[in-house]
Amino acid sequence: MLDRRSLIARSAALAMLAGASPALALDEAPLEEIALWPGSPPGRGGVTGPEKIGGPGSGYGAVSNIATPRMRVYRPAQPNGAAVLVAGGGGYFRIQLWKESTPIAQWLQARGFTVFELIYRLPNDGWDSAVPFMDAQRAMKIIRTRAAEFSLDPARIGIMGFSAGGHLAGFTALQPDRELYAGVDQYEQVSARPDFSVLLFPVVSLRRPYDTTRTRREIVGRDPSARAENEWSLDTHASAEAPPTIIFAAADDPITPPGHGILLFETLIAAGASAELHLFRNGGHGWGLGRPEQVLSQWPAMFEKWFRSIEIDAQQGVQQ
Repeated sequence: MLDRRSLIARSAALAMLAGASPALALDEAPLEEIALWPGSPPGRGGVTGPEKIGGPGSGYGAVSNIATPRMRVYRPAQPNGAAVLVAGGGGYFRIQLWKESTPIAQWLQARGFTVFELIYRLPNDGWDSAVPFMDAQRAMKIIRTRAAEFSLDPARIGIMGFSAGGHLAGFTALQPDRELYAGVDQYEQVSARPDFSVLLFPVVSLRRPYDTTRTRREIVGRDPSARAENEWSLDTHASAEAPPTIIFAAADDPITPPGHGILLFETLIAAGASAELHLFRNGGHGWGLGRPEQVLSQWPAMFEKWFRSIEIDAQQGVQQ
C-alpha cells in the first residue's frame, strides 16, 4: 500500500516541479481508509511490488499497481447527509488522484458532502478486467451499510467519475445488480445502486467510431467481439431505472469526444430516465476542477445546484 506521508511529500515536490500550486497537492491531514475486502479480494490476477505514484508528466500524481483496493474518507465538519463515491480516471492503467479525484473530494467535503475516494484495482496491473467493477459495487454497498456511522441518509449516496472513472461510475449506476463476484457478508445485503450519477468526460461507447480509447483496450482487448463491445458500453444499459445523471464534457476533447456524453444522454432520455448534459466549447480532456479562467470551472457549482434540484424533484414526487 502506498505510504501516505511519502505520497504527500512527493506530491508537494512534484507540484513545485510542475509549476502547480502546492495547495493543490494532497491534503496534509491523514485520511481514514476503508479496505473493500477482507483478506484477498475476488477476481483473477494480482500485482508485483508496491503501489506507484506518477512523476512529472501526464501521469503526475496518479496511482497504479494497486493490490489493496480501498476508499479514502473525507469527513466534512458539518455533514449534509449526502455522500459521493469518487473515481478518478486514467484509462484503467492508473488513477488520476492529484488532478481529478482528490481536488473534487476536498471541494465536496468543504460543502458538507461525505466523500469516499475510490482506489480501485486496474487491469493493466495484472488483474482481470472485471475487478474495477467489483470494487466499485463493493464500495457502494459498504457506504450504504455504514451510512449511520457517517451520519448519512442511505438514499442520498451518489457516484462520480472522470474519463475511465466515468465509465466505471456509469456502469455501476446502470448495472448495480450485475453479479460480478460471490459475497455473503453484511455488506452484500444492500443495493450497489447509486442515488445519483455524475459523469465527467466519460468513456461511454467501446464501439466504432469511439474504439480508440485506452479504456476499451484494457476492458475488452484490441480485437473484441461485437458482443463484448456492446456489453461494456454504457448506452447499452440505459433504462428508466437509471439514477438521475448529469454529464459534463468538452467539445474539443480528443480522448473522449463529446459524442460519448451525447450518446449516453440521448439513450437515457429515450429510456425515460432523468438526465442532463453540459457541453463546454473547450477544455480538452482531464480538466479536473478546471482553471479559474475557464468556463468549465463552473461545473462543480452546477453539479451542486443540480443535486439540490433532483432532491426537490424527489420530494415533490413523494408529496404527489
